[in-house]
Amino acid sequence: MNCSLSNSLARRSALTTLGGSFLAAALSQAVDGAAPKKILLRSSWQTVNIGDIAHTPGVLSILREHLPEVEVTLWPSSVDNGVDELLKKEFPKLKIAKKGSKELQQAFEECDFLLHGSGASVVAEKDLERWHKETGKPYGIYGITFPMKKSSSTQATSATAMANAVKILTSAQFVYFRDSKSLALAKKLGAESPVMEFGPDGAFACDLRDAEKAEAFLSANDLEDGKFICCIPRLRYTPYWTIKEGRKFDEIKHARNEEMKEHDHAPLRDAIIEVIKNTDLKVLVCPEDRTQMAVGKEMIIDKLPKEILDRVVWRPDYWLTGEAISVYVRSAGLFGNEMHSPIMCIGHGIPAVVCRFAEQTSKGYMWEDIGLGDWLFDLDSEEQLNRVAPTVLEIAKNPEAAKAKAAKAREFVEKRQKETMAVLAGELKA
Repeated sequence: MNCSLSNSLARRSALTTLGGSFLAAALSQAVDGAAPKKILLRSSWQTVNIGDIAHTPGVLSILREHLPEVEVTLWPSSVDNGVDELLKKEFPKLKIAKKGSKELQQAFEECDFLLHGSGASVVAEKDLERWHKETGKPYGIYGITFPMKKSSSTQATSATAMANAVKILTSAQFVYFRDSKSLALAKKLGAESPVMEFGPDGAFACDLRDAEKAEAFLSANDLEDGKFICCIPRLRYTPYWTIKEGRKFDEIKHARNEEMKEHDHAPLRDAIIEVIKNTDLKVLVCPEDRTQMAVGKEMIIDKLPKEILDRVVWRPDYWLTGEAISVYVRSAGLFGNEMHSPIMCIGHGIPAVVCRFAEQTSKGYMWEDIGLGDWLFDLDSEEQLNRVAPTVLEIAKNPEAAKAKAAKAREFVEKRQKETMAVLAGELKA
């Protein structure tokens, strides 16, 4: 962890005490019959990616643990594909208020605070503006990346958009950035929220489970507890045009994917080969989003030596977050070109290696912020690219040491979760 981040976190000790006092007060209010505080959670961006699904139950779990008396209403963008049922099953008291509904209008009237959940940016920027304008009530932003916005039009338009984003950050009671590079950028651009610090992506706390489906899948593929490691492929740009109705084919992004797909998946294949040659583990090639089953087949399975394929399992179907986590926690670890499956693994003490590239946001650098910098690799660096396979093999050969490292990172994340909730508690009390 870097020194500036450490110094910033140290300043939160007083607020942690305040949060503890608020929790006691909240319990006292419940006994006295006083109305509990109410939060409107703006989250649930899409369901085609188990990481995007995980943001919401992760934040809900953090709230449930640290502010159990607070009532939460979810304002989602999308909870289709059975995700609404998953959330209601795990969080029976959760209210869901969809866009344009009477429930959302009621939430605007009754909720005390709006909490913007984790995402690749201030995803619901316009909704924060609406909340602030219509209610005058406070809001906070939790676990985001803050990227420089790209504009296909004029520089002036881009500058205007950036200035508005900075204004949104400054008007928030707190902003927690899921990587320190985002935090540094926001400060450089002049954002001045009262609290601006590193705060983990909400998905670290996601604990949805579907043990029955996971057990059936593992059994059908002869994958034993601790005897397999997971691998997740990813193209430079997610080809949403193949899975989202009405999404236009992007020739430029497709060309970049085609140009780099061999470069980006060769290190993963090398790691698989090394694990198969030097350990008794199997390898599971699995997806984080709906496009990645095909990528895994084309770029990994079809290009591996035939003599090792009997110890490599390819998952041909998409899965939801609960089944994925229920598989990950029974694995020896995970590696690949994605971010949120590694996040969910570390959230459960499972070792995870992240490979990133220039087309992604700065979110991958959170691995440095939580003490896992040597499990983070930039595939645009030849030197780093060549260290992927040896690192994965080391995790496979020394599982106890790898788990201890993952557990230490998890401990730091959970400490930050508690501290961020203390700040939210203070805002609710105010």
